[in-house]
Amino acid sequence: MSSYVFMRLLESSAWRYDRGMRLLSRGRIGKVYESMAAMVARPGIRILDVGCGTGGVAVACAARGAEVVGIDRNADMLDVARSKTLPFGARGTVEWLQLGAAEIEDRFGPSSLDAITACLLFSELSPDEQSYTLETVLTRLRPGGDLVLADEIVPASVARRFLFRMARAPVAVLTYLLTQTTTRSVEGLAESMRAAGYVNVDEQRPWADFLIVSGRRPLEAA
Repeated sequence: MSSYVFMRLLESSAWRYDRGMRLLSRGRIGKVYESMAAMVARPGIRILDVGCGTGGVAVACAARGAEVVGIDRNADMLDVARSKTLPFGARGTVEWLQLGAAEIEDRFGPSSLDAITACLLFSELSPDEQSYTLETVLTRLRPGGDLVLADEIVPASVARRFLFRMARAPVAVLTYLLTQTTTRSVEGLAESMRAAGYVNVDEQRPWADFLIVSGRRPLEAA
């Protein structure tokens, strides 16, 4: 089952979300959260985690000393996030806000953030929404600030793509029947980041159908 499909099914029972994602990823999702945090988090920097869900990435960043704001539209997911505590001795902070990606520019000023993260968000967005979000968060990053995204992708090999789509089809139909939403994997995410103006774009694949991609807002010309 795809991570997006499974996530949509779990959103109506947010308290089971973390367990479900661990099962779906065969225990690897926690390492994704830590990998994303390791790429951007350090003491004192300000990070926005968009579509924070139950707070996995946000908490991992705060545990490294960052000042994090986690936003999500789903109040139940935020309730789970608020129930989590930082490791003993962690000096970071987390603020949880019920906001969607479309509200970022209303809540956060231009160049006000050191880094932005989003895990399993872009698979919920249409191509137009993806482009809008990439362009908006670019303006909210300070020059030299980093964006790190992680999401489901279509596997590279023909054989893996075939198996992926065959396995995905029945649960995609089930998800639509239960949630009235369609499902999609993210394609061309690195290319979309470059087109939106990010530089130093880099890709990592923790497993065949999952991608972590990072990019940076260019420094302003002297």
